[in-house]
Amino acid sequence: MNGRSPPTKTRGKALRLHGTIARKLGILIVSGEYKPGDLLSGEIASSERLAVSRTAYREAVRILAAKGLVDAKPKVGTRVNPKSKWHLLDPDVLDWAFESEPDIELFNSLFELRDVVESAAAALAATRRSNTHLQIMRAALEEMSKHTLATEAGRQADLDFHATLLEATNNPFIISLTNGFSAAISTTTTFKQRKRPLRRDPLPDHLKVLEAIAEKDPVKAHQAMSELILLARKDTPISKGAKRASQTRVRQPAQATPRERIDGRLKRG
Repeated sequence: MNGRSPPTKTRGKALRLHGTIARKLGILIVSGEYKPGDLLSGEIASSERLAVSRTAYREAVRILAAKGLVDAKPKVGTRVNPKSKWHLLDPDVLDWAFESEPDIELFNSLFELRDVVESAAAALAATRRSNTHLQIMRAALEEMSKHTLATEAGRQADLDFHATLLEATNNPFIISLTNGFSAAISTTTTFKQRKRPLRRDPLPDHLKVLEAIAEKDPVKAHQAMSELILLARKDTPISKGAKRASQTRVRQPAQATPRERIDGRLKRG
């Protein structure tokens, strides 16, 4: 042995391996296949069953433990934690939860959280935003209008809009939630388009939020964001009212450019 580190390719393969194992186990946990309190198979049995090294399996368990899904103790084993300990806004945990049809209560709770936090954040942003915040949010909606949520560019623009809204609160604790909320928005937006494209144009709902923030009207901003989140919830395939909601919304005129669609609805702040 020369004491050198394993080649980059070898290290990358190992990282991918334990990440893959963590994903498989994580999906089984968040889907309810493994229940809170269940003990996972021992390290030796699990590594043999998965045909991987004990080291790879051990690293996968560490990933799950860091996300709050399991508690691994020597001589006790790896036990699935209650849902109250899961880091539910972790991007991986959200991804695993939406790998198939998510738990309806968990799904509704996610949108309930968004309504509680983002609606209040919109109200704060209306009183604390700067012109720079407005410019960034307008630019994000232009991109969202141009590309639509069916594309990666459009979805990124949507995330930029929501992230800037949180930043406009000037509250460091609210701003610290940006990564978690971005993961929630990204995951649910992708999920609701998994079976079919969106029938409803979400841009008008975002414009209402931006208009209220531009006007420095916290009550209107709170109401507009709450409605946006409610309609986003109804857009999903598992929503009973999805079809009805999508049929009652009307798209903006197709001939209007993104700038015309936005500037025509907003007053400069």
